Amino acid sequence: MRTAEAFAAGSGPVAVDAERASGFRYSQRAYLVQLRRAGAGTALIDPIPLRSDLSELAPALRGPEWVLHAANQDLPCLAETGLTPSSLFDTELAGRLAGLPRVGLGPLVEQMLGLSLEKGHGAADWSRRPLPEDWLVYAALDVEVLVELRDVLAGLLAEQGKLDWAMQEFEAVRTAGPPQPRAEPWRRTSGLHKLRKPRALAVVRALWEARDRLAAERDIAPGRVLPDSAIIEAAAGAPASPGDLAALPVFRGRAQRRLTSYWFAALQQATQLDAAALPAVTPPADGPPPVGRWADRDPDAAARLTAARAAVVAVGLEWSVPVENLLQPDLLRRLCWSPPPDGDVAAALRAGGARPWQIELLTPHLETALQAHS
Repeated sequence: MRTAEAFAAGSGPVAVDAERASGFRYSQRAYLVQLRRAGAGTALIDPIPLRSDLSELAPALRGPEWVLHAANQDLPCLAETGLTPSSLFDTELAGRLAGLPRVGLGPLVEQMLGLSLEKGHGAADWSRRPLPEDWLVYAALDVEVLVELRDVLAGLLAEQGKLDWAMQEFEAVRTAGPPQPRAEPWRRTSGLHKLRKPRALAVVRALWEARDRLAAERDIAPGRVLPDSAIIEAAAGAPASPGDLAALPVFRGRAQRRLTSYWFAALQQATQLDAAALPAVTPPADGPPPVGRWADRDPDAAARLTAARAAVVAVGLEWSVPVENLLQPDLLRRLCWSPPPDGDVAAALRAGGARPWQIELLTPHLETALQAHS
């Protein structure tokens, strides 16, 4: 592959980007991969004719640092093509750690380099073929100045004494792997809070799972197969027959009428479940209870969380770092609800996935907050 030879012969970091078809397709595969490296120029690669196998290119990209913007969004789909970085620089995350107010690629490039990027196609259907010429120009511009932006941000982080922090964060992103699947993904259906009966929740679950199967089979985004609002309406209305279901607003459309029997079969399955098989109104707890209940259930824990949050906010203001980048909110809640019995806050943070710079920066403040309300 000529592209592999050109990038192997290039020098310096490699700017990398990928375009998916989120909102249009079920899969999160890459429909376009953009690369740029000094001495090699810019390459736009269509993975689809190659069956999403770019492994022939992998040796040329193994070794040099990759520069991406919001790398955690693109690394999974790039890994599916056989491309993984040996080291990483994330310009979006760098901007956050540097305390910059706007960290989108366009605003960052404008603020740090004084340039304006082409806008307008970020949310497009990149599975479309052929891709329009202006879309390809937009895609190429996304990697055109990434390396230059990387150099400016690295210099800024070094001036602020945060470059080592950033490198630790980049490595955590690089090695994180794909996110774990949710235990009950159907509970993320928009509008679910309107339903409080187990039978109605069972209908939501059954329709969500039926929709997910159909969306995966057709490679269409689930919301385009059946919107969340229709699922909630069917669960709330409890239609007793296919005709009743087809009378609901979304289900009376031409596309949905052809699927009436499919949707009603899923709904009927839920209505016939034994009580023991119905989902719980409240999802199984994995960690502390909702923070709003802490004051009643454990006032000391609530006081610890208030003090710990204030401490993290103060550190964030001192260093101009967003609090969510100082420490994962879930880890902070777990620490305050169940402080380490031996008082070793640093070990608890380390076990929860905090990076060394976070542990060093926050441990003294969190120790004080926890001890004051133990």
